[in-house]
Amino acid sequence: MEPLERVGRATLDVLDVLLDGDRPRWGLEIIKLTGRPSGSVYPLLDRLEQAGWVTSSWDDDADRRGPRRRLYALTPDGAREAVKVLARKKSTAKKTLPNTGPEAAR
Repeated sequence: MEPLERVGRATLDVLDVLLDGDRPRWGLEIIKLTGRPSGSVYPLLDRLEQAGWVTSSWDDDADRRGPRRRLYALTPDGAREAVKVLARKKSTAKKTLPNTGPEAAR
């Protein structure tokens, strides 16, 4: 598994969606849950897969109508790293938030 070169807000959103749940997610579902456009989500999923963080497979539900879905899931190593990355970014965000409480007005 390769480390990620860039971890932007879109990456964090996708990792968060993939961590939240016990089943693989299909691309359009990830797009809807993150609120990100397909033009950023699909390339991001491709980069995560090439880096070994994510695996993908085609849905084989023959009873479901419509086009086949590509399902994405974090690898075990990818899930561990995703937890670390999200925790690190959340702790950094808390440190950089401006103080807007009553003490800031003084």
